[in-house]
Amino acid sequence: MNDNTNLPSVWSPPAVTRRWWPVFLRNLLVWRKLAVPSLIGNIAEPLIWLVAFGYGMGALVGQVKVGGASVPYILFLASGSICMSAMNAASFEALYSAFSRMHVQKTWDGIMNAPVGLDDVVFAEMLWAGFKSLFTVTAILLVMLGLGISHSPKLLVAWVILAGAGIVFSSIALIFNALAKGYDFFTYYFTLFMTPMMFLSGVFFPLEQLPEVVRAVAAWLPLANVVALVRPLFMDQWPTQPLLHLGVLAAYGIVAFWLALGLTRRRFRR
Repeated sequence: MNDNTNLPSVWSPPAVTRRWWPVFLRNLLVWRKLAVPSLIGNIAEPLIWLVAFGYGMGALVGQVKVGGASVPYILFLASGSICMSAMNAASFEALYSAFSRMHVQKTWDGIMNAPVGLDDVVFAEMLWAGFKSLFTVTAILLVMLGLGISHSPKLLVAWVILAGAGIVFSSIALIFNALAKGYDFFTYYFTLFMTPMMFLSGVFFPLEQLPEVVRAVAAWLPLANVVALVRPLFMDQWPTQPLLHLGVLAAYGIVAFWLALGLTRRRFRR
């Protein structure tokens, strides 16, 4: 049995070096062979949501009030669904793909035979999932521009925010990756965390429609804060209280990554 008494605490600060880059590059080179099928799979579902609900239900709903202004439902839905896509793409990569590399294929063990630490591997996985999310979001955003849903120049700012959102959600997903014993474990994450958050974050309908108690809780969900930042930009407006929303997302990202790293360290010490 290994003696871990002299090892540093699993909750010690991250010790990330520049050696995370080869790990990130390795994932990029492997994924490049499957880039087109991966892109189609990642953007198909959100575009189906957009067409079915945006144009179908949008014809019935018409205009939606957001911050005192009326906007077409297709614009309302598009600005929320692209945030949801950032969450889904980052989460899938940080769960299923990262778990395959960590547990099934033992890729992480092979990488750490080189002078690369576990902290570098986890950091690279977080950034890689965020990059996959940004790649998906960029493709969806281009389609939305082609459909004429929004042509606001502030969409460039939204693109940057969505990049950060992908990193936040990948950090959260890596917590569950560290705890998982098998792929079935991820069902709890999707059922108990992601699905409720999709319906409580203003993606499909305004938060004002929710009861006050539920709305107070929903306001602190990470997806709700991303939507609060991105939706006004689609409307060619600046978001209200941007520092608050950015602070909430930064707190989620920092705490989640530290927790994910600590749990992963503990897993590899067993």
